[in-house]
Order: sequence, then structure tokens, then C-alpha cells
Amino acid sequence: MELKLNKPICFFDLETTGIDIGKDRIVEISIFKVFPNGNKESKTWLVNPTIPIPAQTTAVHGITDEKVANEPTFNELATQVHNMIKDCDLGGFNSDRFDIPLLAEELLRAGVDFDMKNSVSVDVQTIFHKKEERTLGAALKFYCGQNLENAHSAEADTMATYEILKAQLARYPDLENDMKSLSEFSTRKKIADFAGMISFDKEGNEIFSFGKHKGVKVDTILEKEPGYFSWIQNADFPLYTKKVLTAIKLRKLNTK
Repeated sequence: MELKLNKPICFFDLETTGIDIGKDRIVEISIFKVFPNGNKESKTWLVNPTIPIPAQTTAVHGITDEKVANEPTFNELATQVHNMIKDCDLGGFNSDRFDIPLLAEELLRAGVDFDMKNSVSVDVQTIFHKKEERTLGAALKFYCGQNLENAHSAEADTMATYEILKAQLARYPDLENDMKSLSEFSTRKKIADFAGMISFDKEGNEIFSFGKHKGVKVDTILEKEPGYFSWIQNADFPLYTKKVLTAIKLRKLNTK
């Protein structure tokens, strides 16, 4: 089962210093790009995160401070990474909730204006969990009959994710071999930002998903409590959340 693509899709995986999207950094990134004509290319980078890698994190992926000491920083790699994924759909395992938000933070921090307005994301883990409720290693065993060697190696996890999606399409006739359809199926909740702090109500209006204004329309708060916008912009919120909030504010100003 090969993927039906209207544009390239990049399957990718990150190994990081931790799981805090706003504070942690990438230590390894692997991208596997599949083109509509069937061509493929892949690239894996080790990354100097410029902050210490905790011992408990090294115990998971095996990447130490010494291993990445002489590797490029993400700032140095950002343009290469963005050039590889721009104008592409994205695929990953738990990517909607972790890999894409963290990658967006790193790109924005490096001065690259990343967004996915014209792309979709396919989270293979969500499809898997909706269908079978297992881990990545179990998914590879279940769908492909293979053992996942070198688990928590970005390259091994990336390739496993690609193989699992193809096997899922072969196994489930109700899954449409179309990236937009797969994106909709693998989306748990429609959100405006990657971190899920701004979501949508039933009418499609942006609403806050956290704090004292949870469930309230963003437009309403921006008008009644303008200081709330400034507080978010100056506080420790994800950069992409701040970008989305700024776009909503500018849109509101332009419609007056």
C-alpha cells in the first residue's frame, strides 16, 4: 500500500532534552520525505541543544552532552530543516501533541516564520490509538510483524512510523488514502495553536482553552481585557501560541 499524495509528506521524529515544549530543545531530528511520484529522501541530524541533557533523558535515547558537543545548534540547522519540510504535509507518531509544537518553537526561536496554514498533519499514533491502543514498538509488531530495533533512535522511529501508516491503510478499508482525510481522522481536537491553548467552539470561533477565561471567545477577551494579551505575550507561553494570538488581534483590528 503506497500513499496517495498531492504534495510531499515529511515523516519526522525528534529526540529532545525533555518534554516541556516551551523550554526543552532538540538533540536529534530525522526527516523522511516522500514525494507524490514515489521518490524518497531522508536526513538525520544530531543537534547541540546548548543546554544540558538530563541523565534520565539520556537513559531513554542514549544521547549524551559529549555526543552532541561538536554538533551544530538548531539555529545553524533551522534553514536546512525548514527548506526540507516547507510546502509539505507532516506525519509522525504523537506529532500533533509533541513533535510539531516543539519543532515550531525551535524554528520560531531561530527566526524562521513557520506555520501550517496550507498543510495538514497526520498523527499515526492517534490512528493507532483509535484502532488498537498500543505503543510504537507494538504498532510495528502488530501491523508489520517486525520488531522495533533501536527504539528511541529518531531515524528508527521515523522509518517505523512510515511503515505503520502504510500498513494501517492496507488493514483498514475505511481509512481513505488521502492526507487531508487522514489528518482529520488523526486529529483529537481542533485547535488554533499547536499547544492547544486556543481552540474552537461549535461555531468555529477561537476560544481560550486554559485559565480564568477558559471557554470564552478570544475576540471578547481582547476587547474587554486588552491587558490579558500583553500578559500572555510577556509570560512563558509557547511562541506559536503568541503568534496565533497576535494574528487574531490583528484580524480584529483590520475588521474595525
